[in-house]
Amino acid sequence: MHRRLVAAVAAIMLAVVGAVLLMSYVAAADSRAMAGMEITQVLVVAESVPAGTQAADVAELVALEELPAKAVAPGALTSLDQVEGQTVTDLEPGEQLLVSRFATPEPDSGPEVPAGMHEVSVLLESQRVIGSNLVPGDTVAVFITKNSQTHLTLHKVLVTRVQGGLTPPEPTEASGQAEPAPTPTPAPGGSVMVTIALSAPDAEKVVWAQEHGSVWLSLEPTDAPEKGTRVVTEENVYE
Repeated sequence: MHRRLVAAVAAIMLAVVGAVLLMSYVAAADSRAMAGMEITQVLVVAESVPAGTQAADVAELVALEELPAKAVAPGALTSLDQVEGQTVTDLEPGEQLLVSRFATPEPDSGPEVPAGMHEVSVLLESQRVIGSNLVPGDTVAVFITKNSQTHLTLHKVLVTRVQGGLTPPEPTEASGQAEPAPTPTPAPGGSVMVTIALSAPDAEKVVWAQEHGSVWLSLEPTDAPEKGTRVVTEENVYE
């Protein structure tokens, strides 16, 4: 009886020791495995994100998670700073946030042309286009000159496109100073191609002036007065 008891106790002790050794081996193996796997933080989508969402608005719909480096997809983001100002495609919860899912929005093609209007382009020297500092959305007055007579013929004409104009530089966040302006799209002969929206009768006037006279533009805001103009000639220019 005594021998059987001793044998049973010994068996239990061996089993306990074996279990402890096995657990220690497994823990050591896990530690060795994790030691070879670098852990990194990446942004993971927490809620569905519709296409076209701005990067700044995506911040509330994603979260930083720790993943083994081997499981991180190429181009995974750890911060939204890299895609500032861009928009994203559709995103679903659980996917890593990738830089490839973002794109810079297409620039605005210009103001909407009112229904029934013609778009007419005129090629002018820079001094005839406010020193080339004209952008889509501006409104201009159109001066027509023919046979030594000049008249402000059209008011508040909408500019829909400018080719060869200058874009004012924007200040950088770091220095607050303006960056050099991007090179404008070149126009033939260094001039500026301006496209304007006109009614049919006004389009006829501008085309006629381009064919037989000359055109000059002035920047005319919507609140500029229109009264007081006249046809200027050699006889009354000094009056």
